[in-house]
Amino acid sequence: MSTKPILLHLQGSEPVMNEETTTSQPKPERRDAAENRQRILNAALQLFEQHGVEQVSMNQIAAEAQIGPGTLYRRYRNKSELCLDLMKDNLVILFEDIYAYLEDNRTDSPSSRLRGILSLFMRFREKKAQLLRGVEDSSSSNRPSSRTKGPLYHELHEILVQLFDEMLALSGQSGPDSVFRADMLLNGISSESYLFQREVRGYTPEMILEHLCATFIADK
Repeated sequence: MSTKPILLHLQGSEPVMNEETTTSQPKPERRDAAENRQRILNAALQLFEQHGVEQVSMNQIAAEAQIGPGTLYRRYRNKSELCLDLMKDNLVILFEDIYAYLEDNRTDSPSSRLRGILSLFMRFREKKAQLLRGVEDSSSSNRPSSRTKGPLYHELHEILVQLFDEMLALSGQSGPDSVFRADMLLNGISSESYLFQREVRGYTPEMILEHLCATFIADK
């Protein structure tokens, strides 16, 4: 399946946020850098809990942490990176659960395994909605392209593509391209889309899961 790159990225002392980063062992943090990082994370978490991730600016976080904006931006280019660092332990656990599930159920059909993964991820989304939305935020004003995707997206995409490839192979028929199909499914469970279905359409998480499975899983 995968060499679990997101786990390697997130378990180090430094947050790893882009595709160009290697999986080599991170260098230990200097004491002052570690202290600044903790102050930033504490300040961000407090502000996010009070006002919500979208309403808090990077300058507000710097002021709350009592550091200069330059120090903050040297550490985190945007709120997406900061949220990922805040959530890294939770994300490591999520992907450990996903890979354990795939291993424990490796003899099940790919459609069954896909449904199980979606269920795991949606339960995680319900528990960590605010910070996960921050992680998924493309932060177009801080990134070269609003189409940039982070490691969370790429790791889930890799898993979904393999499962869709298996489903196509078993069906013996042509079907939608697995890469495109995985992109569309991830778009469907993104924070913006998921919260729209929950808050505007009024669907429960269970109903959303059933609709996603009916849309993206076609057992032959």
